[in-house]
Amino acid sequence: MNILTVASEGEPFVKTGGLADVFGSLPSALASFKSLNAYSVVQVLPKYSQIAEKKVPMELLPGRLQVPVGKKIEEGAVWRLKQKKKKGSKNIVYYFIENNKYFHRSNLYQDEFGDFEDNDERFIFLSKALFELAKQIGFKPDILHCHDWQTGMVPAYLKTLYANDPFFSKTKTVFTIHNIAYQGLFPKETFNLTGLGWEEFVSEKCEYYGKVSFLKAGIVYADKVTTVSPTYAKEIRQDHHFGRGMEGILNTRASDLVGILNGLDYNLWDPAKDPFICKNYSLKIRNFLDHKMRCKEDLQKNFKLPQKKSVPLIGIVSRLDPQKGLHRLEKIVMDLRKKGSFQWALLGVGDKKIQQSLHLLAKKFPKEFAVHFNFSPELAHKIYAGSDFFLMPSEFEPCGLSQMISMKYGTSPIATPTGGLLDSVKEWDPASKEGNGFLAKEISNEAIEAEILRAAAIYRNKKQWGQLVKNAMKEDFSWGASAKKYAELFENVVK
Repeated sequence: MNILTVASEGEPFVKTGGLADVFGSLPSALASFKSLNAYSVVQVLPKYSQIAEKKVPMELLPGRLQVPVGKKIEEGAVWRLKQKKKKGSKNIVYYFIENNKYFHRSNLYQDEFGDFEDNDERFIFLSKALFELAKQIGFKPDILHCHDWQTGMVPAYLKTLYANDPFFSKTKTVFTIHNIAYQGLFPKETFNLTGLGWEEFVSEKCEYYGKVSFLKAGIVYADKVTTVSPTYAKEIRQDHHFGRGMEGILNTRASDLVGILNGLDYNLWDPAKDPFICKNYSLKIRNFLDHKMRCKEDLQKNFKLPQKKSVPLIGIVSRLDPQKGLHRLEKIVMDLRKKGSFQWALLGVGDKKIQQSLHLLAKKFPKEFAVHFNFSPELAHKIYAGSDFFLMPSEFEPCGLSQMISMKYGTSPIATPTGGLLDSVKEWDPASKEGNGFLAKEISNEAIEAEILRAAAIYRNKKQWGQLVKNAMKEDFSWGASAKKYAELFENVVK
């Protein structure tokens, strides 16, 4: 089976969110299956200036892609990653589509003034160029795997512009929604650029309240639609709060919608060999809790918090965004100050209003609440290892990787009951000594505070806390199980 994957970002080349992690990890896991040895995976990304700056070794292929965007013909060049062939190496090849007009920018999707005004053109170009690239390299895909609104037009083009092209006669599409809040909405005039006939601009297809939605196009035209956790797949169909207006069209595709929990790449996240933490540890080490405590001391030092072993330290690594529930944090911290002692270490950047409120909190209580408003991989790893608990008060969470990472480091999550958090966080039960974290009863300040207080009580009982840490570290969220479900889906869709 030939699998052609296209996305707007992907590890290890360029990343803004969890989509990049899936792009980077899923194909390797698929290609590792013995049953999939005969399968080939081609990965396609735009050749952003950020990739060029990394000096990624690649070679330019002869010829140019001729891609119609509206009434214009835009050219694209194709680059291939230089890879050393090793015996038994995985069948994955990476290609990059170059067009400096569209992809040589300071950021991937926006600048300081907001989204790029030509994002519609940019991703129409990418979606059409994908088909021409496949023909240029002679790779006939059985599956086109597309991710999020940026590639939502790919399934639409396969069913319309390329419907009678013999090169793609056996090709099927799978469209993965990573976050339905990002819908690729553009004015009606954008439809002139797509190359589609106006019969496609109807409410059953690409039209969405008078606008064009690239996300909706992906949902409507794909052979199968996936999202990144079983619970999120249910939520986005049943509730406007989660479905963001797409619940109606998703219900028409209910039999073709599958929720598959994302996996975690343990090559990147492993306290046994993490180069960023002061003391490596694993369950194989008898005194691993002492090593974890050393990491707590190091975290306190880095965030200029007092060295207090007995005070629970709660870590947060997150985009500062209302979706992540961090607009609640100031009130939660203030309420909990009246009920016990806590320390907080937060790493993130985003919403200016949230950032300002947290800055004032840190200024007011420097011995309790510390923040770094940036993204530092080193500090992120230190928070995962050195915190006692990891807070995720999300309003909605399609999958979430942070709770999986924190568990690997023995840092139990305290989370709200939504999306992938419900699929991965198991409530701690003191009687049976089972569970890996804490789930709020509902998404509210009071419910979140109640779980934080419960976690603090467990922390004071060192025997229970030690068992909780072990349970969390024993969890396995590696890509194997998730990749197997994708493999089964791909097999079924081409039957």
